[in-house]
Amino acid sequence: MTYATDRLYQEVAYVAYHFHWSRDEVLDLEHRERIRWVEQIAGINTRINEGG
Repeated sequence: MTYATDRLYQEVAYVAYHFHWSRDEVLDLEHRERIRWVEQIAGINTRINEGG
């Protein structure tokens, strides 16, 4: 099974945007680690947007 290309682009763009990492730096992450960063960034954004 392959990972959906659109989903991969979304993850890379999301992490690169928030951390100012290059595409290659984000792609060098293991899939699980990249997902973990996506989850952490999303949690931070949620807390900020909720005022907490």
